[in-house]
Amino acid sequence: MRFTSSRQLTFALAACIAVLVSSACDKIIGPTEVLPPLEPTSLEPTAGGWRMIVLTGPDQFPVTAPTVVTSAAYLAELDAIKSAQSHLTADQRSAIDYWSGGGVLRWNQILRELVARYNLPPAPRDGAYPVPDAENPFGDPQFPFANPVYAARAYSYVSAAQYDALKSAWYWKYRFNRPSPAKIDVGISALMPVSDLPAYPSEDAVISAVTVEMLKAFFPAAVEEITVRAAEQRNAALWSGKATASDIAAGLALGKSVAATFVARAGADGMRNAIGTTAQWQALAAAATARGEVAWVSQDNPKRPPMLPFFGQVRSWMMTAADVVAARPGPPPSTSSQQMKDEVAEVKSTVEHISRDQLAIAHKWNDGAGTYSPPGHWNDIALEYVRDARMSEVRAARTFALLNMAMHDAAVGCWEAKFFYYNPRPSQMDPTIRTAIGLPNFPSYTSGHSTFSAAGATILSYLFPSGAESFGAMRDEAGISRLYGGIHYRSDIEAGKLHGDRIAGYTLAFARADGAP
Repeated sequence: MRFTSSRQLTFALAACIAVLVSSACDKIIGPTEVLPPLEPTSLEPTAGGWRMIVLTGPDQFPVTAPTVVTSAAYLAELDAIKSAQSHLTADQRSAIDYWSGGGVLRWNQILRELVARYNLPPAPRDGAYPVPDAENPFGDPQFPFANPVYAARAYSYVSAAQYDALKSAWYWKYRFNRPSPAKIDVGISALMPVSDLPAYPSEDAVISAVTVEMLKAFFPAAVEEITVRAAEQRNAALWSGKATASDIAAGLALGKSVAATFVARAGADGMRNAIGTTAQWQALAAAATARGEVAWVSQDNPKRPPMLPFFGQVRSWMMTAADVVAARPGPPPSTSSQQMKDEVAEVKSTVEHISRDQLAIAHKWNDGAGTYSPPGHWNDIALEYVRDARMSEVRAARTFALLNMAMHDAAVGCWEAKFFYYNPRPSQMDPTIRTAIGLPNFPSYTSGHSTFSAAGATILSYLFPSGAESFGAMRDEAGISRLYGGIHYRSDIEAGKLHGDRIAGYTLAFARADGAP
């Protein structure tokens, strides 16, 4: 980030203080954040029949029928819970309190933490930039670089896998109808809220298993802590009297099976080809030049290769490759046009006369390196609504799956447009422009923030209609923040918002027909 005066630096510091909770100065959600114990307003008994995303059906992976609750084996499991409860340590009670807030919400917090930790671009080495290596995730640079589109993809895979796994779990739960141990044995204390939701297979075990397998694929260097967290969730379910060992074993097996299906999809979705080659990058620039336009160039020093220029060819969730191309916005203003000159002048005037409030907005929505990224910002927003609505685990998973699939598809569509047009940033058109926030290393048109935010706001407005006005205001603020930061033209922002809304329409069509009441 570059500042032209001490005044700008002072404003930046003030902005960090003014928006401490939601700004880029404080993006990592700590594991100790308090969530109230989950007592859902509905148990969603029909969720096993809701439409699947990747699985062929809720019974794709069979679950063995449980033993009867009067069997010697099951009674021994109940005795094991009572024994464990009689010797609970302070740490074990703390784990129970932590996971009682809901597994979907807790794992969403943990995922945002991981994205923030790994959202660091590689530093130059000998005049070039080494590429993070998935085969050596502990090396330098670390793998992954959780940039916005990598993050969007990770959020979507984890959320979609959780959702399909939980729908399958609900199918088997209501087929077998085995109560939770605290409902069967009065000698077992319910240390988490215990409802009439059948316990077999355990939803906590399903969530922990499917999530840990997905996170290991996306953040392999964090495998140890991810595995520990998952085991803690399963143990908390047992210690609390919510599930027996056999409930947990069945959920663990189901979650792992579902995860394997999603990991296989991720391995074949085109991400491995998203970086491209030097020749391909040069061809993108040459195509823009051939159209008579100024082609984007990296303004990093030394020049950095473009960020995942072929992410626009990665598989979407709700769109075909033809849909992605068809939804592409029309071209940006020509780099030789009067409109472009006017928009460059607007950016320059904005950053040179930026107000304290505008700078605070630019930092609030910056979501740059070291943060949970723009898609993570919308996950953060969604979590509060999910928490306050007291959604069941399967309903919460649906919310995050719809949100994150739409934002992944927005990332694909936005990157397809960015690298099709290869439009230069304002500070490339006028090098006297000094940005108020970091300058992303990819073309300008359309604004990623605007596309992500429009998609996120559209989905959340459908799910939480009472918040639609607020979501719309946040979408617009996120978009204009990029003009305040000096990194986008107004046309980038307006086209991005329309594009994101259009892309979200594909996910809305799925949601309206998925069978969820």
